[in-house]
Amino acid sequence: MLISFGCIHENHPGEKWKALFDRTWPHYRNWFLSEGYLARKGYLTSTTEFERHMPELIPIYEQLVALAGGGDLEGRFLTMYCPPAYMSACSQVAWTKGDTSLIRNYDYSFKMFEGTMFYSNWLQPVIGVSDCTWGLLDGMNASGLAASLTFGGRKVVGEGFGIPIIIRYILEVAKTVEEGIAILNRIPVHMAYNVTMVDASGTFSTVYLSPDRTPVIVNSPVATNHQVEVEWGDYASLTGTIERKRFLDEMIASPFETETTMLKRFLHPPLYNTNFDKSFGTLYTIIYRVNALNIEVLWPDNHLFQSFNHFNEERIVPLMTGARKGLVF
Repeated sequence: MLISFGCIHENHPGEKWKALFDRTWPHYRNWFLSEGYLARKGYLTSTTEFERHMPELIPIYEQLVALAGGGDLEGRFLTMYCPPAYMSACSQVAWTKGDTSLIRNYDYSFKMFEGTMFYSNWLQPVIGVSDCTWGLLDGMNASGLAASLTFGGRKVVGEGFGIPIIIRYILEVAKTVEEGIAILNRIPVHMAYNVTMVDASGTFSTVYLSPDRTPVIVNSPVATNHQVEVEWGDYASLTGTIERKRFLDEMIASPFETETTMLKRFLHPPLYNTNFDKSFGTLYTIIYRVNALNIEVLWPDNHLFQSFNHFNEERIVPLMTGARKGLVF
């Protein structure tokens, strides 16, 4: 399978973001309406909740809606309030032995992968992998705070925001893990997710989020696809969440492990996943080095290096091992 992974640098909302939206909107529109027009919250409810919980982003949101054409449907979608349910797999670890970094694999369907790293300077400089055109799957800001998400392994769906816009909000307004935790404690999420954060001081935390219970803050640098315990057995078996977490815990505890060796482990089983036919293949491996403020994206046959000081707008097409041929939108 071939995926396309591109990099965009645009300080303020403009034509480059609009091109990303125009390219992906037909697919997102179909997804957003997959349960019917009335299954999603209305424009007034969506924007009211967005302004209540993320007021600092309202000026950016309004600019993006205008660039997207200003329609009701586009405006509802871009709030990411109560979107359709979606699940990914993923493994992630905050590394703090010597150098400080956040390393993760993103496991999901290549059919719904934007394949875009976006460098913006809205409220502060942020680089991250885009989802839903302005949300983030993972990312880092120029203050040295990095954050990443995994699915939490629970079936429950409630009223709240899609996690990518919450990751975006954290990286736009927070500078430390403590500030990130405060945000996660007050913003409702629509599904169960695990968020791992690490900052330039070496402070880290993983937060278990669910729409039906208060966030659980754990002193762990590791997250896969369950929370305190496994609550969805079939999903856990399919994704190997227990095995992956156990493996990462053992590597973190090892005195022989380094950032370099840990990063290499993400390119091999049990962390690297080739179950692409069931939408759980590893689409990329990424490391955010929060002290150096640089980023490296890796695949078995390729890699990409970026930083806040040297960011190249380029597009590469890595070969995904163990998958059928295909191409993302």
